[in-house]
Amino acid sequence: MATTKTHRAANFAQAAVYTVIIVAILGVLNFLAQRYNKSFDATANKKYTLSDQTAKVVKNMKGDLTITYWDRPNGFPNAEDLFNRYKGLSPKVTVEYQDVDKKRTEAIAAGVKSVPTILVKVGNKTETAKSLTEEEVSGAMVRALKGGDRTACFISGFGEGSTTDTTAGEGLGNAKDLTEKNNYKTQVVPLIPKAEIPTDCTILIVAGPKRNYLQPAVDAIKNYVENGGRALIMLDPPLKFKTEIDDNDGLVAVLDSWGVKMHKDLVLDLSGVGQLFGLGPEFPIVTKYEDHAIVREMKDLPTGFPITRSLEVAKGDKTMVSALFSTTEDAVATDDLKNPQVNVKSAKRGPWTLGAAGTYTTGKENGNGRFVVVGTSRWIGNGFLSFNGNRDLYLNMLNWLSSDEDLISIRPKDPEDRRLNMNPRQATMLFYGSVVVIPLAIIFAGVGVWWKRR
Repeated sequence: MATTKTHRAANFAQAAVYTVIIVAILGVLNFLAQRYNKSFDATANKKYTLSDQTAKVVKNMKGDLTITYWDRPNGFPNAEDLFNRYKGLSPKVTVEYQDVDKKRTEAIAAGVKSVPTILVKVGNKTETAKSLTEEEVSGAMVRALKGGDRTACFISGFGEGSTTDTTAGEGLGNAKDLTEKNNYKTQVVPLIPKAEIPTDCTILIVAGPKRNYLQPAVDAIKNYVENGGRALIMLDPPLKFKTEIDDNDGLVAVLDSWGVKMHKDLVLDLSGVGQLFGLGPEFPIVTKYEDHAIVREMKDLPTGFPITRSLEVAKGDKTMVSALFSTTEDAVATDDLKNPQVNVKSAKRGPWTLGAAGTYTTGKENGNGRFVVVGTSRWIGNGFLSFNGNRDLYLNMLNWLSSDEDLISIRPKDPEDRRLNMNPRQATMLFYGSVVVIPLAIIFAGVGVWWKRR
């Protein structure tokens, strides 16, 4: 009997020691978790991680960043997840949660008209984020940092893509929306009947004119860049079947004088990479980028350029030009633009350069012109802008042209649709496996252990 009591006391003491050890371990872990608040994002597309762009801007800030979230208390938890990520980037970030009901007069003074309202203050400047998303909060932060308006001007009048066209295809409605979401104003600038470019244009966008520019329009674009302006120029191959595209020799000659020679050809990708995306050879996929600020951070992000021409780069009299990206050696270029049935055997083998960027020396301090040239405008059309890295590449070009190199990075991806699709048989098997088989297996295992120890 004494032996039994001693054995029970020993078991009780052992259990008590184990309990104390476990409680101690949990206490230490809880202390460390509170002291060093770190998280790990295991989602496939890093849904809960702030983008490289946001991290870069926050970490390079010289002053403090204050985010003020005006709402009712029951809305605070919904915002904490996002704002805690900002706080984790830098000790310069402060987040304040303000109760709009308890501080009614202060809310009125702050300009709060609806809830939630998100105010982002950098230094002495405050901007408003329109919604509780990284895109809007970081956008407000950039606006406060940069100050002043930046305007992207889309040229019109000669068959360029329309910024009001939102249908799937060559329209530029999505590009316009994306441009505005990234802190640029946009406006359409017709170069006919009067070829004048407004002085408030930060960037001039020439997006695939189908007709030849008149000489005054060519001169306006030329003078704009050579006087320190910034331009994104995209010229499609001059195809001569169905809807013909003019050669635009006047603008091509200007680009040639700047060190960018546009070829009259059509590039075809025979590597078979496009088939992985369900695309044909007329859609070259680019994975090779040069060491330029625009593309430096895009090494692992493919981009696509439908119906594109090739180009060459050289040093102009007052320009320095660099290639941005090229095709693989499996790409070919044909100069037969009259026949939709391409004869690949007569085409010239690549690799071919599809995009270039250059600087025009004006002689003015901090007043050099900048230009980016791409062999197609379709890559930012509604039907292709969302393809892999096209969106990021377009924004990187705008940031470089407007001298906002610090904003160049890969933006957060749209949430992936990772739903599990099953046929009825698979769904039935999953149901009986999880609801019937597994629970029964656990019950039988428990009964078996009980039976052996009985």
